[in-house]
Amino acid sequence: MSLPLAAITGDLPEEPGEHHYPTAVPLPAKDDGTRTEIVSDTQSEKNGHYILDGQVVITYGDRVLQADHIEYDEPSGDVTATGHLVATGGANSERIVASHGTANLKQQTGRFYDVSGSVGMKTTGKGLVYVSGNPFLFTGRLVVRSGPSEYQIFDGTVTSCQLPHPDWLLYAGEFEIDSKKAKARNSVFKLLNVPLLFLPYVTHPVDSEDRQSGILIPDISRSSSKGYILGEEFYLAINRSMDLTVALVYYSLRGWEQTATFRYKGKGYDFATGHYSGLQDRGYIPPGGVYTNQGGEDVTFKARHDLGSQARVGADLEYLSSYPYREAFSNSFNQAVSSDILSIAYGVREVDGFEASARSDRYQGLKRAATIAEPATATTAAIVATPEQQIRIFHAPSLDLNATDHRLGATHLLWNLESSASGLKRVQPNFVSGGITERLDLHPQIALPLSGGGWNLFSSVGVRDTYYSRSRETPTATVPGNLERTADLNRADAEFQVELRPPVLERTFSGGWVNRLFGDMDVRHTIEPVATYRYVTGVGNFLNVLRFDDKDVVSNTNEVEYGVMQRFFVKRLAGKECSERDVAVLSQASTNDEDTAKLATCSTSQRIQWRVTQKYFLNPTFGGAIQAGRRNIFDTTLSLSGVAFLTEAREISPLISRLRVQTSAKTDVEWDFDYDTGAKKFTSDNIFVDYHEGKSFAGLSYARLNAPGRFYTEGTSSLVSNFSQLRVLLGYGSPTKPGFGVAANGGFDLNLVSLQYAALQTSYNWNCCGLSVEYRKFELGSVRNESAYRFNFTLANIGTAGNLRRAEQLF
Repeated sequence: MSLPLAAITGDLPEEPGEHHYPTAVPLPAKDDGTRTEIVSDTQSEKNGHYILDGQVVITYGDRVLQADHIEYDEPSGDVTATGHLVATGGANSERIVASHGTANLKQQTGRFYDVSGSVGMKTTGKGLVYVSGNPFLFTGRLVVRSGPSEYQIFDGTVTSCQLPHPDWLLYAGEFEIDSKKAKARNSVFKLLNVPLLFLPYVTHPVDSEDRQSGILIPDISRSSSKGYILGEEFYLAINRSMDLTVALVYYSLRGWEQTATFRYKGKGYDFATGHYSGLQDRGYIPPGGVYTNQGGEDVTFKARHDLGSQARVGADLEYLSSYPYREAFSNSFNQAVSSDILSIAYGVREVDGFEASARSDRYQGLKRAATIAEPATATTAAIVATPEQQIRIFHAPSLDLNATDHRLGATHLLWNLESSASGLKRVQPNFVSGGITERLDLHPQIALPLSGGGWNLFSSVGVRDTYYSRSRETPTATVPGNLERTADLNRADAEFQVELRPPVLERTFSGGWVNRLFGDMDVRHTIEPVATYRYVTGVGNFLNVLRFDDKDVVSNTNEVEYGVMQRFFVKRLAGKECSERDVAVLSQASTNDEDTAKLATCSTSQRIQWRVTQKYFLNPTFGGAIQAGRRNIFDTTLSLSGVAFLTEAREISPLISRLRVQTSAKTDVEWDFDYDTGAKKFTSDNIFVDYHEGKSFAGLSYARLNAPGRFYTEGTSSLVSNFSQLRVLLGYGSPTKPGFGVAANGGFDLNLVSLQYAALQTSYNWNCCGLSVEYRKFELGSVRNESAYRFNFTLANIGTAGNLRRAEQLF
């Protein structure tokens, strides 16, 4: 077990006698040219021997020695000091307070008596503050300094808590400290002055850049579905840039799980992290169910390496062998219910607005893929949703060359380019593309920006040509849409777009109701209208294109998009001082954070932002690409909303609204919705509320989706994506400040009227240690119905024991 060193007063023995203490014997002094400065109330000198009295201060290099009385021999560097002795300085910001002592300034050795001190801390106007990642404080009957950073502490204590009443300390007959680590034998660990552990040997790194390998404190907890949980971790500090943590966890009801985490941090943005977890599940039989095995493996790897200032390579990879494994054993609800995995490796170089890149990626998703269950009738194909089937899409690889806007010669015209050459493959239960499908895509554009009198007009023309080495049969009422053809296909289109932005309309309100609501403030309201016309033609073979990514859903369109952005700003009146209320209103930080609030200025602050937009389709069939009674996805709908809405030819899109209101520095409200004016319903409706006041905080989110599902078949009712969920968070306290804290959250499925997950955490923080306990519950149908208790215990500047991780805390 490894623990760090620090200090506190404790029960020390009476005069122990000094015969067993080592003596610091200085080597012959050498004149290193360091200048000595002496300040005192009175002093006398004879042959370089000084006798100094009254607030004596001797400065030697970066070392400072203070006392009431000092005898200093300048040729040898020997010092004898009595009365309020204080020695400070050195590379580790050392500080020693003693009753008396001797030292040699040139050899940096000494003996100090009745000592309290610190390493890695310094005194400021606010008291002692940490200046090192591994600070500690200590006390001792005798402290022997045998070198610049070598100490022996006899009959003393060490801690990382503030003296004189630390939350925890180590007591030992002898501590040894050097520039790398501190160590002790036969020490006693005390918490809140209660002896808890006898430690035959303990070490702690002193150098903030030095780390130490060792066995970490075991994790112990219990789960209703996994049984008793016992885990142990081993930490290996490979070097100053790399480390490895390996863990073994035993679930009494399920089996063994192994995990390993590798970390590397290089220069600049260079890094690499990898994580592995795997479970050999014995399986279980849920109440009224059948035998279930949820074992699996999950491997992630992320890395980046810069090849100069304009080029880099990177990767974000994940392999998951079983979705039930993650759903059943992940401690994060968001990860447990996530069904999408994207792995990508890439290299990119950027020069003068040109970007060349090579990438290879793999998408893996748990989807309900359509499967033909019975022969088709004369009018329709019977499609049955098969649950829990994976879809995998590969770019293996893709070479891209893109260019941002560049001026065309001496004209006002701008040109840009998107191009790629890709190898593609798609695998799903009812379809596997044959071999690798080759795709070449070229998309140049020329644009002309014009402006004047506050009006802005941006028009562009372009062409896109895309070649596919394979295609698919045209889906009809009798032909499914998953039949591949070996024949190649070329898709070409011509594009025209013009965007018009009129002058911003604005008005400033002041006095009257404005001052009653906002104080000495002005309120400015701005209206920013925008209209865009887009025309794409030439895509006559949309239904024959295989689907791999958004490049494959380009369709004909003739549309107008119109919308308006409204903003409300508040601004301090000219000549008015910034009041405390103004700071509270305008500060983005919590008002209990005084340092941050003082940084807030009374300049303009945006309080309300509301964007409303909609599209009108002059070509309601999108050039014949619409398949009635099915869910249709086009690039023009993806750019408007992430919610599918096309199941038949239509002329108008849902109304898209995005509203955000900062009612005060304490509250944020956001309301986003898509309203389908044809079906007269909200296809999506999301509300977010966040509130904080001092140590109290709360959050509320409501999410509603009622849109065409992944499978929408003609002649039957729609398989609708229909869910309604509510999440709540309530809490009081702070994870980093002393005192009591409590927080709770929960997620509710309003359609099923059931609780999906809930957690309750309580914590108490002392000056430099803290304890947190959590109860967490998951209800994810037959896959997971679990209750678990977890905890962690934290020692400041040392580490945390327990299985409640920082990323999973509610505070």
